[in-house]
Amino acid sequence: MNVAASPNDLSEIIEADRNHVWHHLLQHKALETIDPKIMVEGKGMKLWDATGKEHLDAVSGGVWTVNVGYGRESIADAIRDQLVKLNYFANSAGSIPGALFSERLISKMPGMSRVYFTNSGTEANEKAFKMVRQIAHKRFGGKKHKILYRERDYHGSSITAISAGGQQERNAQYGPYTPGFVEVPHCCEYRAQWDVENYGERAADAIEEVILREGPDTVGALCLEPVTAGGGVITPPQGYWDRVQEICKKYDILLHIDEVVCGVGRTGTWFGYQHYGIKPDFVTMAKGVASGYAAIACMVTTEEVFDMFKDDASDPMSFFRDISTFGGCTAGPAAALENMRIIEDEGLLDNTTRMGDRLMSNLNGLMEKHKVVGDVRGKGLFCGAELVADRATKEPVAEKQMQAVAADCMAQGVIIGVSNRAVPGLNNVICLSPALIAGESDIDHISDAIDGALTRVFG
Repeated sequence: MNVAASPNDLSEIIEADRNHVWHHLLQHKALETIDPKIMVEGKGMKLWDATGKEHLDAVSGGVWTVNVGYGRESIADAIRDQLVKLNYFANSAGSIPGALFSERLISKMPGMSRVYFTNSGTEANEKAFKMVRQIAHKRFGGKKHKILYRERDYHGSSITAISAGGQQERNAQYGPYTPGFVEVPHCCEYRAQWDVENYGERAADAIEEVILREGPDTVGALCLEPVTAGGGVITPPQGYWDRVQEICKKYDILLHIDEVVCGVGRTGTWFGYQHYGIKPDFVTMAKGVASGYAAIACMVTTEEVFDMFKDDASDPMSFFRDISTFGGCTAGPAAALENMRIIEDEGLLDNTTRMGDRLMSNLNGLMEKHKVVGDVRGKGLFCGAELVADRATKEPVAEKQMQAVAADCMAQGVIIGVSNRAVPGLNNVICLSPALIAGESDIDHISDAIDGALTRVFG
């Protein structure tokens, strides 16, 4: 195929995609009668598809990833320069960008000290799970091996990661699951499970109840998102994280914070957990680490955890006997270094806070105008609006109506996200995560598109 002969005709590309590509999160039956969506070019916050249509991207690449926006030549240059010098060597040896990025990253994470490179958020979480299991064998005779996870949270797509995931529709039909993972209740105050004054502390106490039921001597770690992402963009109530940390300390339970979505600026701080005074034992990250310009993920931990894997050099089973093949790629840390420089030099953390405030204000305005908006929540440029058929009963709107809202925005040239295939009956949240470079006009454009869509879908 000679695309260069007809650069504006992408019909052959569309057919190649239709016939051979298995897309993510997509029911392909529809593509028998309509063309697949092909994205061709991006610049800043805008995307152009194969038809030439322009889109404003309010979800940073569809899954909260392109934090610094599209078309960053300096990141592409950093990757190219590194690749021609050294593209790869297994991470049993180091690399210049790997060492420099690790140092730079740790400087943003007081209390943390060691970076383990992987190629995806799923894999980063699996590394932490494996470390917890190995610590259980090394120090507790294998007994303290259970890992707690929270209802609605998501930690990846492998069998073990979904075993640690609280989204039933993501998990369905993929069992049997990896044993030793135990669910704890969520802290979503909008859909309160307890009628109490201090909801945050009560939701945390529910974790302690699970620990006591399972036996504290069997629980090794607790894995949580600082702000729940695909499960509904849920921010924690006041008092929640303080109590969670008290409980972990009381029962000698390692605290694993999954920052795959919230990390690297999304919430207005380098990491979401830093809003809440959390002192984690593990932090995992992926998406925004290099803004999608290269595949890179990290599992970061403390020197105390690291020391457990070198305490007996004479024991051939004492160290972390693990490898991630593409953790040895140098493009990832090279891109991540430049990504971090851009965030710093362009003041994108402050911009995220300012534009996040504007987005939340606009969403609150939509809630005043549209009765279908039952709740708005978020942190920085990571915001959500939960749609309900009745505010009093909080009955969720139908999923087909959520899809209609997204489709209407797409027709207007604005790409928004909606929760899907997550929590049965509660896939009713508009999810927004525009790039950290968003300006006032971008935020208002996104809000206006949602306003129009809500009017047309719900009247």
